[in-house]
Amino acid sequence: MIDLLRNRRSIRRYLDRPIEPEKIERLKEAVLRSPSSRNIDPGEFIFVDDRAILEKLAACKPHGAAFLQGAPLGIVICGDDTQSDVWVEDCSIASILVQMAAQSMGLGSCWIQVRKRMYDSRVSAEHHIRNVLSIPEHIRVECIVAVGYPAEQRAPLPSEELKTARVHHNRY
Repeated sequence: MIDLLRNRRSIRRYLDRPIEPEKIERLKEAVLRSPSSRNIDPGEFIFVDDRAILEKLAACKPHGAAFLQGAPLGIVICGDDTQSDVWVEDCSIASILVQMAAQSMGLGSCWIQVRKRMYDSRVSAEHHIRNVLSIPEHIRVECIVAVGYPAEQRAPLPSEELKTARVHHNRY
């Protein structure tokens, strides 16, 4: 696991190569096995591989999402805020687990922040995505995880560049 963490980097360029169905099934299993507070499981996950839909999702905010149109898969991570007051945390856990699962299968991934971001000056990114995917009002959108075979290689962050001052022992 530590080697996966060491080598995982945000990948924003993908090969024009579909992801095998069995790998997509494993990614689905990863999100469904994600732990949640009190085992409530408020997460809802939309796997998108339709290029036209990916293009619409890639326009969900002015910066930091355009690369989604080049990914073969986007996983929209949502949560039911009527089920759990910690849906954001539960969805965040699911999103990193699916990224680690992708990494373990030779796939690259990158988180696209949606919650609290804007599509334009009047419409939220979440509302835009809700309209594109027909998501009900009580289901909130946390993020999108782009997934695909990497078209770029990023070196792991060297251990000496880790910000070790952020780790404290027994007291702050």
